[in-house]
Amino acid sequence: MGNALEFTDENFQREVLDSPVPVLVDFWAPWCGPCRMIGPTIEELSAENEGTFRVGKVNVDDNNRVAMNYNVSSIPTIMIFKNGQLVQQFMGVQSKSRLQQALDEAKA
Repeated sequence: MGNALEFTDENFQREVLDSPVPVLVDFWAPWCGPCRMIGPTIEELSAENEGTFRVGKVNVDDNNRVAMNYNVSSIPTIMIFKNGQLVQQFMGVQSKSRLQQALDEAKA
């Protein structure tokens, strides 16, 4: 894994909901083909937005409590949180530009 953080059932509150900056969360699983397709995009967003946003991943196989709390029924699901609130959600593979735009909107 590259720059993207790893969010878990145990650290989600602290790392995502209590974060002082917007957070992009990628809900994924190792066996999910589309999740593997978008993985490099998530890593690029993490590297390019370091210090401005937090970018990380939740493995739904290992952290099903968080996935259930947010009704994640298909993966990849990407959520953007700001001030502890879900502000945007995407399902399926998304373009890097669309995700960057959503991060920029959350920062505004």
